[in-house]
Amino acid sequence: MTASASTIDALQVAAAAADSKGGEDLVALDVSEPLPLVDAFLLVTGRNERNVAAIADEVEERLLEAGIKRLRREGREESRWILLDFGDIVVHVFHEEERMFYGLERLWKDCPVLSVAVPAASAE
Repeated sequence: MTASASTIDALQVAAAAADSKGGEDLVALDVSEPLPLVDAFLLVTGRNERNVAAIADEVEERLLEAGIKRLRREGREESRWILLDFGDIVVHVFHEEERMFYGLERLWKDCPVLSVAVPAASAE
């Protein structure tokens, strides 16, 4: 099983939202094979707790505007690792230290990486 077209569209919305708030090192993984209830993970790094919270809030807002409601959110109080569950996709917004420590890319290394495009930065 592979991630559906609607999942890819939601990933693009989430990636653009994360990028707009300074999210770094965006990686999307197709986890539909080992996890029957989820199609994809989006992993994002923020520079500090405020940045992590801002990225998560923007992702949530943009997906809601696209008609995709959050089912669950964890970690907002500490803002070191915020997990946003939207059903088909789960967005993990990490502080850089937590991302290195938990190493989800290593844990899910057998899952295919999905391409996500973020808007090019405009020259000023």
